Amino acid sequence: MKIENNKKVWFTSDSHASHRNIIKYCNRPFKSVEEMNAKLIENWNALIEPGGLTFHLGDFCFGTIENWKDFRSQLNGDIILIKGNHDKFQNGQIKHLFLDVFDFLEIDVLDDDANQGWQHITLCHYALKVWNRSHHGSYSLHGHSHGTLPDDPNSLSFDVGVDCREYKPISYNHVKEIMATKTFKPPAPR
Repeated sequence: MKIENNKKVWFTSDSHASHRNIIKYCNRPFKSVEEMNAKLIENWNALIEPGGLTFHLGDFCFGTIENWKDFRSQLNGDIILIKGNHDKFQNGQIKHLFLDVFDFLEIDVLDDDANQGWQHITLCHYALKVWNRSHHGSYSLHGHSHGTLPDDPNSLSFDVGVDCREYKPISYNHVKEIMATKTFKPPAPR
């Protein structure tokens, strides 16, 4: 998938909207699920314009399909969902809420600074050690770990989940800034 407007591209993961226990499990600073949902929506809409595109890397919402519809209806922009382990609904039940739904996705973002003018990014709910084109400057973004995995300064990969990002999505340009601080070192051959 080719993305031509990198200024309106965002990434996030693990919002866990309407999930009461995530407040306790991840020590989120909210007194209720209603407060958490409201803050997630406020943070999202403060950053993402109606024309923006967000890649949500899984664990979008909990509860009924009505919970999903309510949460999604309050978020600006288009969303492509990369399903996480808690996204239990069948694609047919949730696909109408999103631009598209995938289990895994590779994208190319138009960027004059990137190799041949396109930055390749692998999107998966789970952290990967290696991925397509990882030896050629490709990025890998993930969620799932809620900030519990230590960041590897030698890997062009990191967790975009809300627990790592002040409960906010992260822009493509911010991703690019973080990756510029890393030095890629391939895993040692066996």
